[in-house]
Amino acid sequence: MASKVWSEDRFSCPVCLELLKDPVAIPCGHSYCMGCIKNCWDQTDHTGVYSCPQCRETFTPRPDLCRNTMLAELVEELKKTGLNPPPAQSYAGPGDVPCDFCTGRKFKAVKSCLTCLASYCETHVKPHYEGAAFKRHKLINAIGDLQQKLCAEHQKVLEVFCRTDQTCICVLCIVKEHKSHDTVSAEAERSVKQKQLGETQTEIQQRIQERLKETEEIKQAVETLKRSACIEIKESEKIFTELIRSIEKIHTEVIELIGANEKAAVNQAEGRMKKLEQEIAELRRRNTELKQLSETEDHIHFLQNFQSLCAPPEAQDSSSVTVNRAISFGAVRKAVSELKDHIEDFCKGELVKITKTVNEVAVYSLQAPEPRNRAEFLKYSCQLTLDPNTAYRNLCLSEGNRKVTLVWTQQFADDHPERFDRKAQVLCREGLSGTRCYWEFEWSGRGASIGVTYKGISRKGEDYSCVLGFNDKSWSLECSGSRYTARHNSNHTAITAPRSPRIGVYLDFNAGTMSFYGVSDTMTLLHRFQTTFTEPLYPGFRLDWFPGSTVTICQLN
Repeated sequence: MASKVWSEDRFSCPVCLELLKDPVAIPCGHSYCMGCIKNCWDQTDHTGVYSCPQCRETFTPRPDLCRNTMLAELVEELKKTGLNPPPAQSYAGPGDVPCDFCTGRKFKAVKSCLTCLASYCETHVKPHYEGAAFKRHKLINAIGDLQQKLCAEHQKVLEVFCRTDQTCICVLCIVKEHKSHDTVSAEAERSVKQKQLGETQTEIQQRIQERLKETEEIKQAVETLKRSACIEIKESEKIFTELIRSIEKIHTEVIELIGANEKAAVNQAEGRMKKLEQEIAELRRRNTELKQLSETEDHIHFLQNFQSLCAPPEAQDSSSVTVNRAISFGAVRKAVSELKDHIEDFCKGELVKITKTVNEVAVYSLQAPEPRNRAEFLKYSCQLTLDPNTAYRNLCLSEGNRKVTLVWTQQFADDHPERFDRKAQVLCREGLSGTRCYWEFEWSGRGASIGVTYKGISRKGEDYSCVLGFNDKSWSLECSGSRYTARHNSNHTAITAPRSPRIGVYLDFNAGTMSFYGVSDTMTLLHRFQTTFTEPLYPGFRLDWFPGSTVTICQLN
């Protein structure tokens, strides 16, 4: 087997990794398929310099290519004797762990040795099963990046867990950096954490069942609502046909009111169900990850990923949600019937009563008051990053795309269709919708604007359709000294408040509110927009033209 692999590599093209076709030898001595080396050199024709893809030796002018008849005959003979490339599936592909001992094109590894810190294919792993020197080596299913299993300080295998520092260490760390710390074997700590993992799984499974139950209740309530609305519309139509012409207008208003309320209630319920389905999907995904972590044989991998995966999932508060199971428009029918017995000048008063009754019908009630202090706001904190593809060329992004600075010199950037080409603005990558979010930013310099926008805001040109807050697609707060200005479309509101270098933004998408706060020891409300959001919102910033002005998205977690 070993000689066969060697022979295949010897007569394989280094470019296409297949057996040579029309083989040619170039001046440095390496051989290629004629088509492969010709294509490589065609791509560098404009430079006039040609190189070997293996040894990088360069040739000028371009060497003539002649078919190596002897090598071609040898390859053909090898094909006839049964020497064919192994099946493609035995080679390491994307996502596979390659064998560390294969030369040339590598086979897929089947095992990794935690003692050797290497991965082996079926051929090269055999000594670990047959040789006495390898009997004590620890073999596991093939995994990538074995360096993560080494101590960065001592280059020893991580096999101990320090409970004091909550990290994996090697045996030498016990003597030095972690002396006198509470340390146990990785296997012992795994058994403790495994129990915690099980408790988290149980909690997630219980929450899935609760959300499934609530979803079913809402579905049933929606069906009841639809049936009731359908019946009441028909009954109301029968009653209204008996009324005189003078109340036909009121008749139309009531029908439209019921239909509109039904649509609003259904939309509200469907929105809630969508959130529940998303949470269920996320909980299931989390449960799958925990199951995979629970079953892994690699203690170190388990411990390194335990903290992030076993953090209790943030609960979506549904304690204030009450599903209305007894939905009925019966009171509406009664009110409409009473109209029949009253004279025309009493109709307007009865319409008020009808309107009030219809508006009380809802699939469920959900109270979501705005947070009262910073700790409550932080429950809704979200992670935002700036999108380089949208940044104006005089804006420099740094700190992991969380800070933007206005500079004199334009930054090199391609002409991306989403880039602002005339306004010193940049948007975040993340689109926000269907939830409550909170983020904070710090600004310095002459002034800056913070806002949100639909993705369809104009990016090219100098008119107001490109500027945050100056069109119907965006909302913003301009910060300058102790003066603030809230803007949307053609409307603006001037605000006087103490200068705050840190601003908090609270978005309740479903409620249609976005609030800006000055953040210090207390939260000072600067302005609140009340509207209806119809598309995902992208946070963004605009910097005044003053080099050195900055805006930084704050880390809240």
